[in-house]
Amino acid sequence: MRYLPMFRKIHRQRCLVVGAGDVAFRKVTMLLRAGADVTMVAPRVSPAVRDLSDAGKITLNQRRFVPTDISDQALIVSATGIHAIDELVTAEGKRASIAVNVVDNPTLSDFIFPAIVDRDPMIVAVSTGGAAPVLAREIRSAIEALLPTSLGALIRKAEKLRATAKRRLGSVEERRRFWTQYFQGWRTATLTGDKLPRHQDSAILFENAKAKQIGHVALVGAGPGDADLLTLRALQHLQDADVIIHDRLIGPDVLDYARRDAERIDVGKAPGKHSHNQTEINALLAHHASLGKQVVRLKGGDPFIFGRGGEELEYLQALNISVEVVPGITASLGCAASAGIPLTHRDATQAVTLLTGTSANELAAQDWPALVANKATLAVYMGLATADRLREELISAGIHRDMPVAVIENGTLATERVVTGQLGNLDALIKDNAIRSPAMLIIGEVVEKATSAKRVANPTRNSNQLREPLILAAVS
Repeated sequence: MRYLPMFRKIHRQRCLVVGAGDVAFRKVTMLLRAGADVTMVAPRVSPAVRDLSDAGKITLNQRRFVPTDISDQALIVSATGIHAIDELVTAEGKRASIAVNVVDNPTLSDFIFPAIVDRDPMIVAVSTGGAAPVLAREIRSAIEALLPTSLGALIRKAEKLRATAKRRLGSVEERRRFWTQYFQGWRTATLTGDKLPRHQDSAILFENAKAKQIGHVALVGAGPGDADLLTLRALQHLQDADVIIHDRLIGPDVLDYARRDAERIDVGKAPGKHSHNQTEINALLAHHASLGKQVVRLKGGDPFIFGRGGEELEYLQALNISVEVVPGITASLGCAASAGIPLTHRDATQAVTLLTGTSANELAAQDWPALVANKATLAVYMGLATADRLREELISAGIHRDMPVAVIENGTLATERVVTGQLGNLDALIKDNAIRSPAMLIIGEVVEKATSAKRVANPTRNSNQLREPLILAAVS
């Protein structure tokens, strides 16, 4: 991050604004809303600034800026639009160790003004580090539409309940449950316009928070890698989870969406290296759920496509543990789409078969003649280690050696690589290009449909790049 997102208290602190035009007026308005004691310095003054001065809301010095103006200031804003003056203000601020903002000039600025959504006492701030302020304003507008105007009143009511909640609820966990339920309930009421009885509602929530909690497990598909491909339901569970038991093959940014204080347990499996076997994973799920925790079993792709989700579901149900399955975009669909390969095509094939290439470190047993006779696109999971044997089985069953194949490494991620060739040299294709797991194999005529088409930049990957300099911050 180029900027540290933070909220600074400037109530009753002296702030200097150099310039008194329309731009300076907008900055002064924001400072006044935060309770600052504002002084403005400028030889020419806009009517709006003059009105503020006449109303006694600011101190106005109608003259040129001089270095002594910065004395005892908490913050300085330069809004003159004159580069030489902006440079002088910045230099004097640095000399006195006072933070300076130069409007529309991030290079000279120590801090920047974000686009804000005001639901006092909650403030949501959006910044692109000065790189794209118009985009920041558009994002602010989108957030503003999601937050009801009555949200501030809801927060002030919660503030009055804080002392009572601390007195009545002994543990941090009980208080967290209370506030989670409190805001969920009021969010619904606020959006629907319902009026809930305040005392009755809080009393019920206090009792719920103190009651013994019933654990729950969600088997959640994280998708093929790109965090933007998470489902809304998956995102909700990640943000509610007390414990997240996750695989290795999840996107590097997916856990960023989880609740910050959630316990994270890595049970990832790499070829030949299993940190936890399936029996141990099952026991972990049951243990944490038995403690009354909300558990997310986070899997790459979809839990029910070569993810052992079915085994975990049966195990948990046998113990009468509440369990839910949240499907995800499976790797074959996500990787093929990212690579521009249609798994079915009217001119090539009308079927697709998903199969695993490896079982217990060996080539998975398949009815090879039946697979070939079906003439379906083959999407092979975990096929790198057994590619040579897979090739021979398919050719022996009747697939021609020149059948098009694609190998997709790190599909949907910024590091995605797609190499294409023919089935007859599949293992050489993998070796010569130093392909590493995770990778999907796509075998079928549809591969040619992608190679003959114009490839375009992946919009999901572009959104990741766009999000990098964007800072969202909220305070309540």
